[in-house]
Amino acid sequence: MKRKMIIWLSILFICFMASLFAYYLIKNDSSRWQVALGGILASALPLLLLKLKDNPFNIPIILGYYLFLFCSLFLGSISSFYLHHKWWDSTLHFYKGVYIGFVGIALFKRLIPARVRRDVSVWILFLFVLSLGVLASVVWEIYEFVGDLTFTHTMQRGGNQDTMLDLLWGSAGGLLVSLYSLYRKKHV
Repeated sequence: MKRKMIIWLSILFICFMASLFAYYLIKNDSSRWQVALGGILASALPLLLLKLKDNPFNIPIILGYYLFLFCSLFLGSISSFYLHHKWWDSTLHFYKGVYIGFVGIALFKRLIPARVRRDVSVWILFLFVLSLGVLASVVWEIYEFVGDLTFTHTMQRGGNQDTMLDLLWGSAGGLLVSLYSLYRKKHV
C-alpha cells in the first residue's frame, strides 16, 4: 500500500510540477519555472524510499511531505501566498517543525530496536525529536541564505527578522512534538 502510494503521489506531483515548469518556461517567468523545476526534483525524492527494505515512514508522514510541497512550492511561491499572506511563511515553518518531529519519532522507532527502546530514557527521545526539529529549521535557513546569495534575492525578504521568526516557529513545532513524545513514550 505504502509503495503504491509513494509511486502514485510522486508521479502525480512530478506531472503537476512538470506542466507548471513548461507553462512558466514558455511565459519566460524565470522565478516560477525555477520553483517548478525544484518541485519536480523534490517530488521524486520519496521514490528513494522504495530502495529501503523496510520503509520507516507511515502513510500520514508520506502524505504530509506532499502537503508541504504543495503548500510551499505551489501555493507559497508560484501562487504568491508568501507575498499576499504574511502568516503563510510562519505557518509553514511551524508545520515543518511538527512534521520533522514526527519523522524523528519514526526514525527513533526504526533505529532503536523494540527490546532496547523501552529502556531508553524519555528525555533522550525528547531531545532527539526536538533536535531534529531545530536542525531542520537551521538547515532550511541556510538553504534560504545560500539561495539568496547565488540565485535569487527573494527568499529572505525580511532579513534577520524573517530568519529569526522562521527559526522560532520551526523550533516551536519541533518542541510541540517533542512534548507529545514525552507523553506518548510508552507507545513509541
